[in-house]
Amino acid sequence: MKILTLNSGSNSLKFEIVVTEPNHGAAESQVTFGSSLISGSYDNIGKPNSLFSLLQDKVARSQEQIEIHDHGHAAELLLDWIDKGCAREKGVRSLADIQRVGHRVVHGADRFDRPVRISDEVIRQVEELRDLAPLHNASALKVIQATRTRPGFSALMVAVFDTVFHRTLPERTALYPLPLELSKRLGIRRYGFHGISHRYMMIRYAQITGRPLQKMKLITLHLEGGSSLAAIQDGVSVDTSMGFTPLEGLMMGTRCGDIDAAIVSYLMRKEHMNPSEVEEFLNKKCGLAGVSGKSADTRELVLQLDNPAVNLALDMFSFRVTKYIGAYLAALGGAEAIVLGGGIGENTPLVRERIFKNLEWLGASLDPVLNRRTIDAEGCVSQAGSRVEIWVIPTQENLMIAKDVVDYAE
Repeated sequence: MKILTLNSGSNSLKFEIVVTEPNHGAAESQVTFGSSLISGSYDNIGKPNSLFSLLQDKVARSQEQIEIHDHGHAAELLLDWIDKGCAREKGVRSLADIQRVGHRVVHGADRFDRPVRISDEVIRQVEELRDLAPLHNASALKVIQATRTRPGFSALMVAVFDTVFHRTLPERTALYPLPLELSKRLGIRRYGFHGISHRYMMIRYAQITGRPLQKMKLITLHLEGGSSLAAIQDGVSVDTSMGFTPLEGLMMGTRCGDIDAAIVSYLMRKEHMNPSEVEEFLNKKCGLAGVSGKSADTRELVLQLDNPAVNLALDMFSFRVTKYIGAYLAALGGAEAIVLGGGIGENTPLVRERIFKNLEWLGASLDPVLNRRTIDAEGCVSQAGSRVEIWVIPTQENLMIAKDVVDYAE
């Protein structure tokens, strides 16, 4: 079965066509993910330098600068591209060859506990959750609408939610210290995100090492523009760094992560910001980009380490990750492995080095040689004898989405 996966970011749309078969009845650690036929992305959507890229192992093998108005327009361009036979050499002659479409939706709150077939009612509920993930749910809805209204395109469409994996959080970690009545009435709780990625890294670690999910304590790190950790015990998420929205937790590319809540009202008074302006500021003008004053991309920042602000930004980012790892090791009572994925986790050895330099006393010892040579590849990067193994496992969200879509049964 050929599955088209659509992964909407704040200013990008990633796509992949995956060929795979159902895993009905297979244990989680025994599932197959299928194989990618072709993948690509539409980047800088709505900006003058918008790009269409075809990817090979996540690296652009061809790029074209084109005009892209919004995420819905990007989806229309992609569907036109497929229907014109541009993926014919990969075995996809037109949209008629696509049996199902999987849409990544960031925030499902407490409305969705599994992948669902997209309907008018599902769209209505996702729309109601836009305020909780302002950078992502709105863009996903535009992509969904564009694909649903495509004339003659009748493929089954399934929404796969980032929040589903974290539905297992116990109340002690899911709830905030607010009055219970208020939390329940307004649905304020830790929902967690990047669940698709954390789940993929967990499954791949189990497959690579042959260890059973049901007897595993694992910490997974999804580090890129948006970053989060998950504490996993016996195959389920028991804590995660992102919370009610994707703004909480680690310092990120442009998001501040954890800050004193009083800073919000302080900014409103001192900088004369309204609530929307504060949210925009904390989501888009802080983090690595805000502290460094240069970029949100660690690949660019590591080339400017002579700049004190850049060096400070990377130190702050790494140290906050270190603190969360320490907290999760304590919460789990130890772990057998720490797994890194996402763009920063997969291809920035300097950040990995800074993260783990203060964790050797806890038994997580990074091997400097393995660390430097493991770029965008699966592999163990800890020293022999390290009590806690350190692994790099490039995350494959689109393969995870395709697996859930092909396994979907009404």
